[in-house]
Amino acid sequence: MDTILHILKVIGLILLVLLSFNIIIFIHELGHFLAARWRGLHVDRFQIWFGKPIWKKTINGVQYGLGSIPAGGFVSLPQMAPMQSIEGENGEQKEPLPPIKPIDKIIVAFAGPLFSFLLAVFAACIIWNIGVPDKVIKTNEVGYLAKGMPAEKAGFKLGDKILEVNGTPTNGFRGNLDSTSELIIFSKGPHINFKVDRDGEQLSLKSDFIAKDGSLFQRRGTRKVGIGPRVKLIINTPKDGTPAHFSGLKHGDLIEAIEGEKIYSYGQFQDLIKSQKNNVFTITVLRNNQPTDIKTMALEPSNGWKAHDKAELTPMLGIAFTNDPPELVYPTPGKQIKESSLMMYNTLSTLISPSSSIGLDQLSGPVGIGKVQYQMLDSAYPINYIFYFWVIFNINLAIFNLLPFPVLDGGHITMALGEMIFKKPINTRVLEIVQTGFVLLLLSMFVYVTIKDLFSNDQNKITKKTIPKEGPIFDLTPLKKALGEKVTE
Repeated sequence: MDTILHILKVIGLILLVLLSFNIIIFIHELGHFLAARWRGLHVDRFQIWFGKPIWKKTINGVQYGLGSIPAGGFVSLPQMAPMQSIEGENGEQKEPLPPIKPIDKIIVAFAGPLFSFLLAVFAACIIWNIGVPDKVIKTNEVGYLAKGMPAEKAGFKLGDKILEVNGTPTNGFRGNLDSTSELIIFSKGPHINFKVDRDGEQLSLKSDFIAKDGSLFQRRGTRKVGIGPRVKLIINTPKDGTPAHFSGLKHGDLIEAIEGEKIYSYGQFQDLIKSQKNNVFTITVLRNNQPTDIKTMALEPSNGWKAHDKAELTPMLGIAFTNDPPELVYPTPGKQIKESSLMMYNTLSTLISPSSSIGLDQLSGPVGIGKVQYQMLDSAYPINYIFYFWVIFNINLAIFNLLPFPVLDGGHITMALGEMIFKKPINTRVLEIVQTGFVLLLLSMFVYVTIKDLFSNDQNKITKKTIPKEGPIFDLTPLKKALGEKVTE
């Protein structure tokens, strides 16, 4: 029964993702349609999705339809530009249509991005009222240094507060456009310059970076230097039968140190636990605001339990840490639209920069975007996230469509401006060849990024089939012996 319910849930979420996409596409194309009607243009078809229609109906001379390829949509406006090679022939159109003014072309082309922008504003107003979970990590303090990574080699120390990245002041560690992680990812040049505060002294550090190579099916990695934020590790209630429970660790204990080394993050905590394999060690916790030392030992689960299918079997205490529920924030529509626009600008500027590590393979196509929407709908705040997604996606859609390339709305506007300047339209045959070529180029790009969406490794993916339902099981005999407890063989 649980399996059936899960399947139904997955199908339902997929249908909701498709519905969300279709609403976005419909609103964009509705802008073109209404503007064309207003300016008196002839409308052949209004179709959601490309390809041969699987459903169509003609009303007042306009064929409304649903295509067979579930991507995109269009309003067929033969007076704007020849699009038969892309949208297909309309056999009902026999008589030549009168030419239209360039200003009409500009208005109709601009209406699509305008309606996308208005949908973004509508969604932003909803978020302003219902809120969205705050995913920003507000600390600037370094809590983890990966061994052998560029940050460690550059001289970073645990506890350093990062003030600037390449001259830009930082605002948090992750989640903002000007946070440390994002500034590293979108950085340009052969090195990354940091300004840090170490015990009240400001230091300048220059770090290299790594970016994992990609392949035909795998994306390249984004820039990394090997640092993580400082976080508090507060223990949840340890389960009976775990080393943590046997040693006396309790719910609410704040981990302060292991063998006297101050703990800044979960990654550092794991590294120290691994280094103490088969050894009794002292873990210092803050309990009721008082430091408390506890002797314990990390053990490998006797049932082969792993965190996920690709993890190695490692010694552990068998504890989990408390996670505070995310706080809802209520950004103004202006702030949401500004941040979404800046994200699009950062992406495009680093994409075309030869000194960045961002390329086409790191963009997402319909499949990747659909995955993001699915995860949002499967979260604790599906309505909040989906409207927030609408803000980001529609702003990106509006900006992308205004780029001055053939087929895109910006291309139509550019050609109309050229027509106004040179007092004549571009040759129809040349225009159709250019547009067809650009469509093929655009489709090739979509296929390329879709391959990456389908086959690139998802670092956050957990395969549940390798996780025993009972969780890790420990043989506590070594711990009992180490702590001097009499053990019955």
